[in-house]
Amino acid sequence: MRLAFVFNPFSYKLHEENLRIVQRYFGLFPPLSMAWVAGIAERAGHEVTFIDARTLRLRPDEVVARLKAFRPDMVGFMMTTYMFRETLQWIRHVKENLPKVRVIVGGYNLRVYPEESVMPPEIDYGCFNSAYYTVPGLLEALENNYDLSDVPGLIYKQGTKVIRTEYGPEPHFNDYPNPARHLLPNELYAEFPTERKNFTVMVTSKGCPMNCLFCEARSTPYNPRSIQTVVDEIQECYDVHGVREIDIFDYEFLVDRKRAMGICEEIIRRDLDILWACRARIDSLDEDLLARMKESGCGRVYLGIESGLQEMLDRVNKGITIEQVRRAVDMTKAHGIKTLGFFMTGLPGETKQTVKETLKFATSLGLDYVQFSKTTAKPLTSMWHDMVKESGYDYWREYILGNAEEAPLPRPWTELSNDEIDRLTKKAYQKFHSRPFFLLKHALAVRSFDEFKRKFLAWLEMQFRQEAVSRPDEHFVAYEESRRKRKKLRKKS
Repeated sequence: MRLAFVFNPFSYKLHEENLRIVQRYFGLFPPLSMAWVAGIAERAGHEVTFIDARTLRLRPDEVVARLKAFRPDMVGFMMTTYMFRETLQWIRHVKENLPKVRVIVGGYNLRVYPEESVMPPEIDYGCFNSAYYTVPGLLEALENNYDLSDVPGLIYKQGTKVIRTEYGPEPHFNDYPNPARHLLPNELYAEFPTERKNFTVMVTSKGCPMNCLFCEARSTPYNPRSIQTVVDEIQECYDVHGVREIDIFDYEFLVDRKRAMGICEEIIRRDLDILWACRARIDSLDEDLLARMKESGCGRVYLGIESGLQEMLDRVNKGITIEQVRRAVDMTKAHGIKTLGFFMTGLPGETKQTVKETLKFATSLGLDYVQFSKTTAKPLTSMWHDMVKESGYDYWREYILGNAEEAPLPRPWTELSNDEIDRLTKKAYQKFHSRPFFLLKHALAVRSFDEFKRKFLAWLEMQFRQEAVSRPDEHFVAYEESRRKRKKLRKKS
């Protein structure tokens, strides 16, 4: 069968955890989860195309024109809870112009609200488990007129009835093919700290055994890819796609210290000149591991710090101490690895004074980058479960059903209002990034004009264009590195 994937653009939402300017410069990332599904479909023998409409800045009519040229039997979309309504509008536009094409959706929202996600008549199928078994099974069933009830992890409609099949086995992540990066505009991707091109992201493991109350992945089974598989993918990125920088998006790359060390050693053995970054817990780092990470090309470590007060960390089950944070940051910097600290505003028990103390702590650490996120009760987090149970109202469910207006979620765990949290978050960014020595240090450390331009414009817009209280932005577009390259790739594709 012929299968097309569309990754649509999206605007800034009031219920997002980032400020608008942060979201604008956050990055243009390859839609990795969809690229994996594309790779799974290709390995099953199907013909696949991929339209990254967000990165290429394609209009709906331009996407439809490309789909008509490809003549797909099915079109796939990714449904996130935040962007559900916008993706649905894109699906409707495709269906209006290609009424015979079947539509399949997957993604995070299908795990939380599977039935609700396929209620719109324009959606034919939903994948609520991994696509690993579901997509090949569905395509085979459609080709051979098999019973769809035998396809694991599938949700579909039969008349007015919604059918949900068995969840099916959880696949070993190591068995996945590499994402179909050959279908993507790899030259256009970048994130805020990017230093080298081409840039891409990787995921080398699923799940996280920790129990942070604000995280949707808390206490989920750890499912890693092997050392060989991981470094083979890095090798492919380097040799085939011209990638020279990789951000590893695992929730906690260092969960298995032996595996992490093995990946570093294999990169060194192959002499891969790659700059890479990862996310790590404060208590996962040690001298030997950091030394090997640096030797293998690790340039940045993203650390979940969250707050500068011990009582705040304890309230969200973070399981680390303030002293551990200082020691880990100092140790990482001593090995010549840049540090990014993740912090949260609006945590349980948060006050203006605790935000002030957290900012003071953040500036004392000598971090290279920070991210201040507004604490949000995201679906599947403990905070979300508690809020739904206590209020009897599930905003996210009503939002995707079209029964709730877009709005900031309540934060009953703090005395701060949503407007106050917005103002405090903006102030934290401005104060952290406007210290004279910090600005001079970063200006001298940039490695290219693109990097300087990206960081300078982000600073400028945070100072002068970020509103004090968040507002929706229907004309929102992510910052792009090169308009010329994008236009060239649009024509080529």
